[in-house]
Formats: sequence, C-alpha cells, structure tokens
Amino acid sequence: MGSGKSTVGRIVADALGCPFLDLDDLIVKKAGRSIPEIFAADGEAGFRKMEKTVLEQTVTKYAQSTVVLALGGGTVTVPGAIRLLQEKTLCIYLKASLEILQQRLEGQTEGRPLADDGMAARLAAREPLYAQAAHITIDTDGWPPEEVADEIIISCL
Repeated sequence: MGSGKSTVGRIVADALGCPFLDLDDLIVKKAGRSIPEIFAADGEAGFRKMEKTVLEQTVTKYAQSTVVLALGGGTVTVPGAIRLLQEKTLCIYLKASLEILQQRLEGQTEGRPLADDGMAARLAAREPLYAQAAHITIDTDGWPPEEVADEIIISCL
C-alpha cells in the first residue's frame, strides 16, 4: 500500500501498449461490494480467500497475454500465491521504506482497511514474502513514478 503499484503499473502498461489491471478492482467487481464492505462482512480471511480465487482466475485468463497486474499489499500472504507468482508471472516488487510509504499515504487511508498503526509490523512481516515472490526488485524511494516505470521496462528487456 503506497508503493506506487497502480500509478507505476498504468505507466508501464501504457508504454507497453497492454492492459492494466488492479487485483483489488477485479475483486470488487466479482464481489459486487467495496473492499471495506468485504472486510466488514467476511473479515480479512474472507477477503484473502476471494483474493486467491481472483488472482488464480486472472493469471489463468491472461497466461498467453501481456498485461500489467497490480496486486494488493497482502496478496503474498495468501497460501500458494508466491508459488503462482513465481511460476506463472514476471513479478516486480516496488520496494519503498516505511517512512516513504507513510508520507505517500498521509490523508489517503479512507477505504483502506489495513492502513493503520500496524503498518510497520505488517511491512516487516511481508518484506521477505515480497522478496521471495519477486523476480525483480526496484527501490522506489526518491524516484518519480515515470522513472520507476522506465527502470521496470529496462529491467525486463
């Protein structure tokens, strides 16, 4: 959350001339409810179950296509997600420090059920999972989205 996945992902997709998809948007569409509504009704476990299903369906649907898919920050915590990402995608980790993430999210936490004071602990727990899932890691601290997108494209050549 706040790493620039959606912003940078759209820039990369435009540069490649391919679709941009956001996993959270796909989940909302499938569920017919917002993410806060899903969390309120089904809890995080219910959301993660739906996230896994939508991730699997999306990766399968676009297996023969080029698309840019922005994942949610917790996708890597879903059992089997890391293996799927490693085996079936080119996964890029946009790494940002806690301080930068907090700056980027300042005043933008409404509708984000996990944007709370536990962010530092969550980031510390997830960082090894992000690194494990990623084929490429790009440090985004201090870089504008356009330059991060350029680095992604160069890294994938």
